[in-house]
Amino acid sequence: MKSTLRVVSIALLMLMIASVPAIEGNSSGKHNQAAAGCTCHSNGGGVTVGENFPSSYNAGQSYSITIDVNGGTQAFIGGFSLQVDKGTLANPSPDVQIAGMSATHANSNQRSFTLDWIAPAANSGTVTADIAVLNGDGNFQNSGDAWAKTSVAIPELAPVNTPPTISNLALSPRGAVGVDQALTVSYTFADADGDSESNSMIRWFVNGTLAPNYNEMSTLPVSATSIDEIWTVKVTPSDGMDFGPETTCQDEAMIVDIDSDGDGVFDNDDAFPNDATETSDSDGDGMGDNADAFPNDASETMDSDNDGVGDNADAFPNDAAETTDSDNDGTGDNSDAFPNDASETMDSDADGVGNNADAFPNDAAETTDSDNDGTGDNSDAFPNDASETMDSDGDLVGDNADAFPDDATESLDSDEDGVGDNADEFPTDASETTDSDGDTVGDNADAFPNDANETMDSDGDTVGDNADAFPNDASETMDSDADGVGDNADVFPEDASETMDSDNDGVGDNADAFPNDASETVDSDGDTVGDNADWAPNDATESADSDMDGVGDNADAFPNDATETLDSDGNGVGDVAQAAQEAAAAEEAEARRNLIIIALVVVGIIGGGAVLFLRRGKEDEAPAKTFDQHPSAAVQPIAAVQPIAAVQPVVAATPAAVQPAVQEPTVLRQWTDENGYTWRAMSDGGNYWWTGTEWKRT
Repeated sequence: MKSTLRVVSIALLMLMIASVPAIEGNSSGKHNQAAAGCTCHSNGGGVTVGENFPSSYNAGQSYSITIDVNGGTQAFIGGFSLQVDKGTLANPSPDVQIAGMSATHANSNQRSFTLDWIAPAANSGTVTADIAVLNGDGNFQNSGDAWAKTSVAIPELAPVNTPPTISNLALSPRGAVGVDQALTVSYTFADADGDSESNSMIRWFVNGTLAPNYNEMSTLPVSATSIDEIWTVKVTPSDGMDFGPETTCQDEAMIVDIDSDGDGVFDNDDAFPNDATETSDSDGDGMGDNADAFPNDASETMDSDNDGVGDNADAFPNDAAETTDSDNDGTGDNSDAFPNDASETMDSDADGVGNNADAFPNDAAETTDSDNDGTGDNSDAFPNDASETMDSDGDLVGDNADAFPDDATESLDSDEDGVGDNADEFPTDASETTDSDGDTVGDNADAFPNDANETMDSDGDTVGDNADAFPNDASETMDSDADGVGDNADVFPEDASETMDSDNDGVGDNADAFPNDASETVDSDGDTVGDNADWAPNDATESADSDMDGVGDNADAFPNDATETLDSDGNGVGDVAQAAQEAAAAEEAEARRNLIIIALVVVGIIGGGAVLFLRRGKEDEAPAKTFDQHPSAAVQPIAAVQPIAAVQPVVAATPAAVQPAVQEPTVLRQWTDENGYTWRAMSDGGNYWWTGTEWKRT
């Protein structure tokens, strides 16, 4: 392969020497040169930059940009370089190429170039666009050309707010409005920008004068208006940023007096504007003349009992039979048996003792009650004991204190259960009277009244608490393995070490490494992956081998590639593939060194000050000069070329004797695109991508 490469290289080199014409610039453009200009060319002037960048921009808007080379020679040879510091360049025409924030020509046969510029996001500020254009004169040199540059500042447009407006401004009610009615203003708010209403101004005017106390109120309260006032309103709408035009409501409200009670007398003339039955108060006592029994006497208004004496002067205003009470005891003199004795008024039993002093005012046979028990001393079995008056069963215990007043054998019922203490087995417990099984627990409280061994069934399962292993759990009574879980709930009632089998795999949760996974019970290497699913059940560092290459995923640098397991230098390329690449690179380097040796020999053969010019493009094109070639760098003959006789035979020379070894390009950056392809940017300016078997240059 090496010998074939040498032969092909020699043939190509000889063909190039014979056919390539002089250099005529770089027709493929140059990026990031706009700010500096085309400094590698002489500048004869006469060229201006044509551009149509906007004078200001809207954030995110796309603008179609045309860059023209104006003036210069008639030669249809041109180029440009553009740089922007914000936004995005996109959609280039076929003769334009874009690299990030830079654009340039793709060939030199144009003087007008188009592409799109997409403005940056809001609040990005002013954008700067640097532009350089070049017009070549077609002499295939960097002299006689003309170029120009410019810088464009494009400020961001500030958002413009449209002030709001209102319509349908109306006052309700309007016209003649009663003094008891509130006024409400209404209108329709509109904002072209879709902004909400905020801080609109409402101004009320009374008789043409501003009433500032009611600013911003949409409803004017009743308390604000008075009779004979004329009210109107003005509204200035606001969206929180700008005020719209002030609008005056065409409606007016004239406040008029009203007849609130509808009695035919207006409120201003009506002493009782809310009472249709009254209009005047002659004596000014607050009672209308129609309802005042004494309309000309301010001290009286009513005669409730119609006895001719006003209620204020009548001791008994609701009793026509009485008007005075001489002893002020609350009983009129006409009805008082003792009119001058404030302590007595009646003697119901006519025994000469007033009812108040008579212990028995309706019983002429009794007047005193020594113990004040309500029974006269003449009839009281216990006249000095206010708590007793009778002893029905003759047991010397009064009926009131005797729990069984008709039973001489019982007098107490301490627990008030209706059974006398003498007959009650639990005299102080109202809930119990008998104990059938003699266990000292009354029959009412004893769940097993005839079983002296049991008294309670706390969970109501019919098994006494003494015999119930779970006295508070109605679902359980036994615990065969004494593990604290009842037999009914215990999946393993005879095994004290187990009670549950969550995954129903027949292995209790305590012994099951995976109690919720029926497919696993054991984890031999303790890596949390069950032995059934674990590729290496006895190796805690591995559980899967995705590419089935016999190396676990954790140890495999390429777990999904069965052809690779190691990446010794950590560069993302497997050792197997890297070894192949390095072998290919070494072979290519060897071929390149041989090619250099051949080139030097050929140059020596040709000798004589031959001038070599490189040319790009078709022979019939006149390409533009490159942007980075300095005028002083005109092509010169190769100096100090040795005569042919001084050149040693090729076979006698080694690469090191002719020229130092060519330095291999290094990797500047490596990345993986969205399709999974790996790329490298190299120090020689080339980009390479990994095909799966080799690095291929784009």
